[in-house]
Amino acid sequence: MSVYERLAACASGEYRDFQSRLVPNIPKEKILGVRTPDMRLIAREIKGTKEAEAFLAELPHRYYEENLVHFFLIAMIRDFDECAEAVDAFLSYVDCWPVCDQSSPKAFQKDHKRLLPLIRKWIGSEHVYTVRFGLRMLMNEFLGEDFRPEYLEWAAKAAGEDYYIKMMIAWFFATALAKQYDESIVYIEERRLDPWTHKKAIQKALESFRVSAEHKEHLKALRAEG
Repeated sequence: MSVYERLAACASGEYRDFQSRLVPNIPKEKILGVRTPDMRLIAREIKGTKEAEAFLAELPHRYYEENLVHFFLIAMIRDFDECAEAVDAFLSYVDCWPVCDQSSPKAFQKDHKRLLPLIRKWIGSEHVYTVRFGLRMLMNEFLGEDFRPEYLEWAAKAAGEDYYIKMMIAWFFATALAKQYDESIVYIEERRLDPWTHKKAIQKALESFRVSAEHKEHLKALRAEG
C-alpha cells in the first residue's frame, strides 16, 4: 500500500470537517480526515523502508496528511546531518501550522551546537512556516540549560507580520516567562514586542500552569497599563 492508500483507509469524513476548521488556509479537498495517532503509526510502520525513502523524495505532496507523515518520518532520522538536510528540503513545502508544529526531530536534541546556526537561518527566512519552525526549535531547545539572553532578541526581531509568526513569538515569550522569567520579563515591562504580540504573550503566560501566581499578578498589572 502507498502512504496515500494507508491514509485513505483511516480517513473519516466527520474528522475531515473538524480538521478543516482548524486549518482554514488549506482547501478542504486536500484534507483526508486522519487522526494524528494513525499518521504517526503509519510513519513508524514504514520507517527505514524503501517505501519511506521514495515517499520522502515525492515533493510536493497532494494531501495535508501526507505532509504530516513526511515530517513524522523526518523526526525519526537519527543522524543529525541527514535529518537537517531532510528538514531543509521540506520546510518550503510546509503550508500550515499543524505540519510545522507537530514534528520535533530527536537528532536536534542531541547536538545544540550545530542546531543553533540552522535556527538562525530558519528565523531569517522569508517563508512563514520556516520562520515559525525556527522559532519553535529555539523555544523547545534553548530556553533551558543552553539558554542565552540573546535568544530572546532573536525571537523579538523575527521578521514578518503574518499571524502565525506573531503567534509563535507570543508562545515563545510565554514559555520564556515560565522558564527564564528574569530575562524575559524585561521585554514585557519595556514593551519591546509589537502591541498585539505583547498582549498575546501575556495572555498565554497567564494561562500557563508553569508561571507562578506572583509573576502572573505582575503580568496582569502590565496588561492593565496597556
